[in-house]
Amino acid sequence: MISPVTEPSHAVFLSYASQDAEAAQKICEALRAAEIEVWLDQSELRGGDAWDRQIRKQIHDCALFVPVISAHSDARHEGYFRREWRLAVERTGDMAEDVAFLLPVVVDNTSDASARVPDGFRAVQWSRLPDGQTSPAFVERVQRLLSPASTITSSSPARAVPDAVKRAPPDQPRGTSAPSAAAAVPRVGICVLPFANMSGDQEQEYFSDGITEDIITDLSKVSALAVVSRNSAFMYKGKPVDVPKVARELKVGHVLEGSVRKAGGRVRITAQLVDGSSNDHVWAERYDRDLNDIFALQDEISEAIVKALKLKLLPEEKRAIEQRGTDNVEAYNLYLLARQSYITGHEADARRMQATIRLCSRAIEIDPGYSRAWALMAIGQMNLHFVSDARVDDGLASAERALALDANLAEAHAVKAGILAQQGRHDEAAAEIDVALRLDPESYEVNRAAAYLRYSQRRLDEAIRYYEKSMTLMETDLNSCAMLQSCYTAVGNSQAARRVAKIALSRCEKTLAQDPNNGSAMAYGALALSALGEGERAKDWINRALLIDPDNMNARYNFACTLTTYLKDFDSALELLGPFFETVATGFLDHAKADPDLDPLREDPRFKAMVAAAETRLAAANGGGLSPGS
Repeated sequence: MISPVTEPSHAVFLSYASQDAEAAQKICEALRAAEIEVWLDQSELRGGDAWDRQIRKQIHDCALFVPVISAHSDARHEGYFRREWRLAVERTGDMAEDVAFLLPVVVDNTSDASARVPDGFRAVQWSRLPDGQTSPAFVERVQRLLSPASTITSSSPARAVPDAVKRAPPDQPRGTSAPSAAAAVPRVGICVLPFANMSGDQEQEYFSDGITEDIITDLSKVSALAVVSRNSAFMYKGKPVDVPKVARELKVGHVLEGSVRKAGGRVRITAQLVDGSSNDHVWAERYDRDLNDIFALQDEISEAIVKALKLKLLPEEKRAIEQRGTDNVEAYNLYLLARQSYITGHEADARRMQATIRLCSRAIEIDPGYSRAWALMAIGQMNLHFVSDARVDDGLASAERALALDANLAEAHAVKAGILAQQGRHDEAAAEIDVALRLDPESYEVNRAAAYLRYSQRRLDEAIRYYEKSMTLMETDLNSCAMLQSCYTAVGNSQAARRVAKIALSRCEKTLAQDPNNGSAMAYGALALSALGEGERAKDWINRALLIDPDNMNARYNFACTLTTYLKDFDSALELLGPFFETVATGFLDHAKADPDLDPLREDPRFKAMVAAAETRLAAANGGGLSPGS
């Protein structure tokens, strides 16, 4: 798992002209291989209020701004990257020589590079990285600049403000490049640790996790706070917590921890806000309430934290926090159960998808206006359709119902995109993904959907960007790791593939520690082991899974990918694929046609025969016509 070297936003903001995208991607991958978090504009939807807010936030919060400079950086040609550069200079107060915030890099042989950049960039030391090829020295320099000594002070509750910002002249005229009020006063950094489940029932874990996620979401709506992401916070789940150590690792000033006890119709929540530097309690409270008061209770906790930190909660922020999507506690509880089923499984696990659908179906029976439950049910239906026959509901009606209830629900646009893509309606799918990314570029579901759409179109460099994001947004996600490993292997980046394989193996081992017979986890783990050069151990996992779970077609398919791509055992791979193609559904068949892991088999007559037989069977099942997406 990537080390939490940053506070909530990414450590490095990489800014570049579109013509330098390839060089920027190389720099990004080298830094990520060193476990440095990087923001590389993934939305490709530059422009608009949502993009502007996101970019401003990232530049305001990043520890290091890296502008990529080349002949394409001509000051006479305005571009979105030029707007990013102005925001960076604005943050430093045009006195970049006093801060370690800027690290310009030149990626070509342009001789007049200094004439192409803002004045504030010229006083700091530049690096020259031809075509984006980094060196160990450059990576070490970035790591030094990101070290805690460079980015945080003991007296600061959040990220330290560069001296240049602190010393902005008091008589600076309005309308000049003086830092904005938001830049002059840093947001307060806070981490919400997973609330402990004190119910005495392991199955209640979903509820305490759901409460934690909602508090993270609520606090993220407060503009004065910088809240650590769910993924970084949940790295500490189930572990003894040293609050000052957590605060140092995540570079935050405060840590919220607590517990949840749910029994019958009552709930008890304890919460305490701790100063990360002194380990002193800033605020603590215990709430004993009727379960029907859970929404008001969450609002109270969020508002109490804001008050304890002496921050101001704006009226629109208070309204945003109070928007829950449902007022029915039973529907909310069922939704949390369904989401837990979804995020702890994978899209090809029919049993889990069926459970997700049933739980969401009951939630919307109770509250037909619950848009999030409609969207999650659509995800379950889409994934079940992917691995089942065409008679299974593909989820489009549920996705459209969710959008009718809430046109701004990013996850509903994302799942609709996935369904349209399965139907071969790729232009419409791309339009839905564009909307989803504009609405919420930080959503796990949105990034997963955007990544898979690009993957299915063999646009692997673009898929990599989104899979990197989805992998870091959900610590239980095994599929994004496997898909990302596939992408990096296909484009020939073995170093990045190994980095992702290590993350994948760690997650698989955690899953298997709780569920030793999980064939799908063994399949993802075997793929990771093979990338790490542990072929014999991978074969052991394959043989074990086939004995325990022989009918798991998703695992069988992934084992075939492992044998083909890494172990070069084509005969065994084809043997495994036989039963798979005999039962494969349309969506999964289309995936197999696009999967680069199977490319070495495509000209084999046996492979061609299996694909042709599957197409004939599916065409017959669809009334003699071509299957959707074929």
